[in-house]
Amino acid sequence: MTRQYDVCVVGGGAAGLLCAATAAGEGARTVVAEKMPRPARKLLITGKGRCNLCNNCTEDEFIAAMRSNPKFLYSAYNAFPCGSVMDLFQGLGVPLKTERGRRVFPQSDRAVDVVDALVRHAGKSGAHILTETPCSRLLLENGRVAGIETGSGGIIRAGAVVVATGGVSYPGTGSTGDGYRLAAQAGHTITDRLPSLVPVVTREAWVKDVMGLSLRNVAFVVTRRKKGGRQVVFSGQGELLFTHFGLSGPLVLSASAHMRGALEEYRMHIDLKPALSREQLDVRIRRDFSSAPNRDFKSSLGELLPRSLIPVAASLSGIPGETKVNQITREQRMALGGLLKELPLTPKGLRPIEEAVVTAGGVEVGKINPRTMESRLTPGLYFAGEVLDVDAYTGGYNLQIAFSTGYLAGTSAAAAGTGSSR
Repeated sequence: MTRQYDVCVVGGGAAGLLCAATAAGEGARTVVAEKMPRPARKLLITGKGRCNLCNNCTEDEFIAAMRSNPKFLYSAYNAFPCGSVMDLFQGLGVPLKTERGRRVFPQSDRAVDVVDALVRHAGKSGAHILTETPCSRLLLENGRVAGIETGSGGIIRAGAVVVATGGVSYPGTGSTGDGYRLAAQAGHTITDRLPSLVPVVTREAWVKDVMGLSLRNVAFVVTRRKKGGRQVVFSGQGELLFTHFGLSGPLVLSASAHMRGALEEYRMHIDLKPALSREQLDVRIRRDFSSAPNRDFKSSLGELLPRSLIPVAASLSGIPGETKVNQITREQRMALGGLLKELPLTPKGLRPIEEAVVTAGGVEVGKINPRTMESRLTPGLYFAGEVLDVDAYTGGYNLQIAFSTGYLAGTSAAAAGTGSSR
């Protein structure tokens, strides 16, 4: 069975759906080939199911948040910046709100509202969405793309094909690296794919004792060994989460993007009281101790720490738990303050790429025109979203990449597809 379209979008995620809606809105006969039973499965789990769909930032702030190949994204971002993303979804009936760190969410806190809006937008724009339709290979004729062959042996002919299949994170949602195979078929180089924005496994076993504990408004610092001392590679303030294997949460995910190579070179510290200087914290500790001078040390930290963290801090401080607080020496008290300002943790590894929020690496961008998202090797072939070797820190920036590149690829593919297939 052969079907004829102007534009075929491979992958029905955030980038693919917006790409298809854009191309169809430009008058191109457009089809989405999505291999899963329903589109945008990964979008449903972003932002813990709330969908941090973009970041209400300036162009400079967006580019600064890129971890790889930021210059490649200037044209795409200018074509469809964060303001356009917000206008789009609010126009589609999804009211938005901006939270800490300029992160934009649907007011409903429901990712499914974003997914439903995208699917409706693509359909109303005229795009045809085929589910359970994997792409087995590109059709290449006379040096340019001519369509795709589906997993069932069907043929979709199109003057332009957009590969928007995502990376290899969360493969259960359909992101299994299909786009890399298609890109390689067209002669593109695929850079090493690594986990980015991923939880960190620690050597310390005590993290299991506080599993599930979420800390807000703490500071997190990662340093790396270098000649002559240590270098700070990440520093931020916000929220993190203890797990049975180590650390997760927004701060840790962002920090993980800076941790490459031998992890034994890195050290991590949590400042549990970033609003207080060491001197101010010492005053606070002395005040708490003086309020009940005959109390056991292990019972004196309730005003300073979450309950589950108290035994850990008491043990790490080296102060016997039965010590009366009026017997604690100045040196012991200062050491306790230092511990609360720099709670040490040692990274043992990163969780596997299947658990990463995004994939670092992908289709090398040097052979892609940043003004159109078109392959420089195979005319009519375009790329959008996570399949590209571009990624950013947490905060809505990666979905912004998907929407911006999807929009630019959609407008470009529509012009090429309608021109070559009619």
